[in-house]
Amino acid sequence: MTHLSVSEWGRVAVGPGGFSRTEANALIAAARAHPLGGEEGTGILSDHYGFLRVKQFVGVIAAAGCSLEILPKVDPLASDESAPTVRNRLMRMLEIALDLKIGVGAETSMARQSETLLDILIRNFADRLLTETRRGLPRAYRQREKDLPSLRGRLDVVRQFTTHAVRPDRLACRYDVLSSDIALMQIMKAAVVLLRKLARSTETQRRLDELRFVLADVADVATSGLPWERVHIDRTNRRWEALYRLARLLLKREWQATHHDARLENGLTLLFPMNDLFEAYVAALAARVLRGTGLSVHSQGGRLFCLTEEDGGRPRFQTRPDLLIKRGSETLKVIDTKWKCLSARRIDDEKQGISQADVYQMMAYGRLYDCRDLLLLYPYHAGLAGQTFPRAFSINNSKDWLSVATLDVTQTEAEVVSALSALLAEPSSWKNAA
Repeated sequence: MTHLSVSEWGRVAVGPGGFSRTEANALIAAARAHPLGGEEGTGILSDHYGFLRVKQFVGVIAAAGCSLEILPKVDPLASDESAPTVRNRLMRMLEIALDLKIGVGAETSMARQSETLLDILIRNFADRLLTETRRGLPRAYRQREKDLPSLRGRLDVVRQFTTHAVRPDRLACRYDVLSSDIALMQIMKAAVVLLRKLARSTETQRRLDELRFVLADVADVATSGLPWERVHIDRTNRRWEALYRLARLLLKREWQATHHDARLENGLTLLFPMNDLFEAYVAALAARVLRGTGLSVHSQGGRLFCLTEEDGGRPRFQTRPDLLIKRGSETLKVIDTKWKCLSARRIDDEKQGISQADVYQMMAYGRLYDCRDLLLLYPYHAGLAGQTFPRAFSINNSKDWLSVATLDVTQTEAEVVSALSALLAEPSSWKNAA
């Protein structure tokens, strides 16, 4: 069993000290089967024979006998931080962005050990599911049809007078029974069965085995046939909501890049494009900052079109700004998050890595959404020490402003919230806009 960690855009050896060629092929097959992997899987992993190079994803690719953990890294040229430190930070981002209620504080000690991201998520799922099952399983009435010697419930008249026409000792009964064999529990059991095959820790395996025993009366359902549409979270099962969300993350393509494919011999690719994760992380914290202010955060909203064909034709080139800060129907700020490495200001790089296409995009947003306050938000890294952010630029021939700012995700959650609060502070132009 080979389990290795690498940073995004990094590479891992194939051969001595790395994966065997068979293991590397299994990981490439997992990447190829993933929706974002592309025809040859090169959207996630590229095979250079002597090594595999990973792209801008974080998470875990698990295949038969091996797994590869990919951790975030803003600046490819910076020295590597310890894997446990980065892993703990990624766990915090996932908890906030996906509202998983993982309880990162309780997992910090695990993250400091040799546990991978997948190990931590499996252990967290097993611990929480075990706690909930000890409090009692949710149950619901399910209809049963059975031939009994005495009447129970209602008589199935049609079956009774056809199949049992000459069997008066048998009654075709229809009745309801209170059972835990419901859609929610079938999903939980499917997660337990899959994760038992992937868990490495002996203690985690023991807990998953205990859960299989507890859920013995729940039907085994294949991952592809799980009844997701029949699960309804309400006041009677609210305490299962976070667990259900975590099960969706592990079993279903709930996050746009999470994938499980039964063809991969019980493998799993739990991957997150860092651009999307950074956006979701900022959106979740922005909603927290603006709570109670009368302002709202809209992720991937707007969806206005740039062009319309002449003579009342079809609209073309739809836009989806990462974040819109709105008061009612009025757009006050447009934010585009970029998980890119800004460079320190040099004579040969006055733009500091800011893409000209990104600037054009923001100018289009300002025009389409009638918004004067535009913000490009990047992750902060140590190479930017001494640089002044945010930097504001006036857009020529308009009253619009484009700001470039950074957010340090290595800080504590309180510090990140404070920094984001300052970036979202309501400027006087919002109050006095014409």
